Amino acid sequence: MTDFNTLFAMLSETGVEYVLVGGLAATVHGSSRLTQDVDVVYRRTDENLDRLQRALEPLRPYPRGAPPGLPFEWSAATLKRGLNFTLTTAAGPIDLLGELVGGGSYESLADRSVDIELFGRPVRCIDIDALIEVKRAAGRPKDYEVIAELELLREERSQYPAAE
Repeated sequence: MTDFNTLFAMLSETGVEYVLVGGLAATVHGSSRLTQDVDVVYRRTDENLDRLQRALEPLRPYPRGAPPGLPFEWSAATLKRGLNFTLTTAAGPIDLLGELVGGGSYESLADRSVDIELFGRPVRCIDIDALIEVKRAAGRPKDYEVIAELELLREERSQYPAAE
């Protein structure tokens, strides 16, 4: 079971800059689908890579699906040399994405995000329009299923906007 509270606390406490994407972002926007991992697009500056390394270090990140004992160095240098990392941690799975198909980098997505509170922490989350676009670009059957739901949620919001 994923300890979402711990994952978001670690990211928040070290000041990691990221945009929440994926299944949990869909849930934030009202999707009924449940997810067990966290997907984020992270900013690739040297300072943010250092923060990300420090944030997850206590959770012992390791490549998800890799055989036990495979040499793996968790460091800012590793993050800089790579782009996308699917990791398992002591708090649960997290996917660190340097770029997102159909959405681009952190800088591209930051302008298409909304600030929310999640597990008592401020989180930047991809907006519903951008989420639909990246799900469509991914083109997986499970993404098409959630797109239909997200489009209905978006339509409902446009018909019944929240009172200000």
